[in-house]
Amino acid sequence: MTHFLVTDDKPDGHRLEEILVMVRGDLIKRAVLIVDDDRPEARKVLANNVQIMSMLTECIALAEENTAVLGKAFGPSRSGKPRIGSV
Repeated sequence: MTHFLVTDDKPDGHRLEEILVMVRGDLIKRAVLIVDDDRPEARKVLANNVQIMSMLTECIALAEENTAVLGKAFGPSRSGKPRIGSV
């Protein structure tokens, strides 16, 4: 079981979109460190990280949409009580 997301055992966890935003931020910080490195390896890593950041942005939007759908359908999340799925 994850230690990051909100669960019955960890009601003070994070929403998925919050974690994805943190990961994207870390990638941006790494990208800044290698942006001026002209070696082929650095260029490849930077290009890959740009693609990953783009994918993370799409994932963040989907996770935010899930949160909005659940909030609209079932109201705000209540600590320890899932809004959908088996209990």
